[in-house]
Amino acid sequence: MSDIFCKFAIDSSSNVSEMKKVYNKKIGLYFGSFNPIHNGHLILAEQILENSDLEMIWFVVSPQNPFKERNTLLDNRARYFLVQKAIEDNDKFRASDIEFSLPIPSYTIDTLTYLQEKFPDKEFTIIMGEDNLKNFHKWKNYQAILDYYRVFVYPRPNCEESEFLKLKNVIKINAPMIEISSSLIRSNIKEKKSIKYLLPENVRQEIEKNGYFL
Repeated sequence: MSDIFCKFAIDSSSNVSEMKKVYNKKIGLYFGSFNPIHNGHLILAEQILENSDLEMIWFVVSPQNPFKERNTLLDNRARYFLVQKAIEDNDKFRASDIEFSLPIPSYTIDTLTYLQEKFPDKEFTIIMGEDNLKNFHKWKNYQAILDYYRVFVYPRPNCEESEFLKLKNVIKINAPMIEISSSLIRSNIKEKKSIKYLLPENVRQEIEKNGYFL
């Protein structure tokens, strides 16, 4: 497992100068609980890369989303490891546990500020679902996010057109609407139903081997 961590992780203990040499400049930050990561996440990330100028996507695993209850989350490190397993065959994807070392709850502006200080040569873009625009005005320092960063928005079903989409830095990306959800996977596991094909096979095996979400 240590080899996987060394190759695919972007963690808080990594050597910053070495990481600057390795990673590309235009980075998409895909924030999420990934509880667990599934094929919908991966399809969206791949399509966003194909339909934008991003060179790489970092999956930023959040220890706590301010709008979610913490007790629904699998252990931080377990979710992080599942993300690593899911993306291990794609050199344009990386897993990041950077928020594990930041104050909880995690706020996007704080993470962005920290990352920009550590990687001043990088151009970070936020990736979010269209449904998140509804509450975007409630995000901490949301105006600073809009002023200094691009926001790539992927479509979600049954979303009304947001006024935020009229702003220069908010860009709707052509990507399929994926209705696979982590909550569906967790529900299937509890009800002893199949989760095959909903998430990568190696992730499914890890979940079943460790009895996650039972």
